[in-house]
Amino acid sequence: MSDVSPDHASASTPSWRVATTKPLVVSSIILAVGIMVGGFALGDGLKRAQRADRSVTVRGLAERDVTADLATWTISYSASAGDLSSAQSSVDNDTKQIEAFFRELGFPDDALQPTGVNVSQYKDNGVPTFTVRQRMTLRTHDIKRAQDAVRRQFDLVRRGVILEEGSGMSYTFTRLNDIKPTMVAEATKDARAAAEQFAKDSGAEVGAIKNATQGYFSIDARDGDSGGWGVSDTPFKKVRVVTTVNFYLK
Repeated sequence: MSDVSPDHASASTPSWRVATTKPLVVSSIILAVGIMVGGFALGDGLKRAQRADRSVTVRGLAERDVTADLATWTISYSASAGDLSSAQSSVDNDTKQIEAFFRELGFPDDALQPTGVNVSQYKDNGVPTFTVRQRMTLRTHDIKRAQDAVRRQFDLVRRGVILEEGSGMSYTFTRLNDIKPTMVAEATKDARAAAEQFAKDSGAEVGAIKNATQGYFSIDARDGDSGGWGVSDTPFKKVRVVTTVNFYLK
């Protein structure tokens, strides 16, 4: 007969169960903590991802008044006659008058160059008519002198030179690359100011630039008069650029 009593057997059973239950409890606690930490990290990551994805797209404008540094005047004139030599002689005389006109205004001889000639012929009731058309181009960086020439262009008419349509002075600003970096910076600054106003209204702050696109530079007449037939171009220009910038919000 065994010496182990029922009371002793029942007392020994909890010891075995405690020994096997403790690791399970510890593992459960670790798992629960891990789930809590993982959930917090996931939630925080989602919030940070949402914040990182917040952005605002705005446009910035920069304008600058400039003065053209190149003047180009293409002068077209022609003469018609019953024979080619007479028409050519008349055009040659006009050419001399034009060269004298610009020489008297102080332009160097190489500022004026022939840029094209055309000869056409038609018959009226069998009678031929020859037309000689020629173009001369003035190119100069002396803007003030060029303006003076335009103001006195009627002197050419007094000399017998009839200017055809398309004879007009054109002013060009050629130093755009010198002011591009500064204007892009100004446009970006203007865009940031707009983004900051938007962020202020929405309770956010403006962060770094997410991406940006530089628009085209345009150069137009400052006062809206771009010239044309019967209208003189102006050397006073307005340079304009619009940039599109996407800022992060935080």
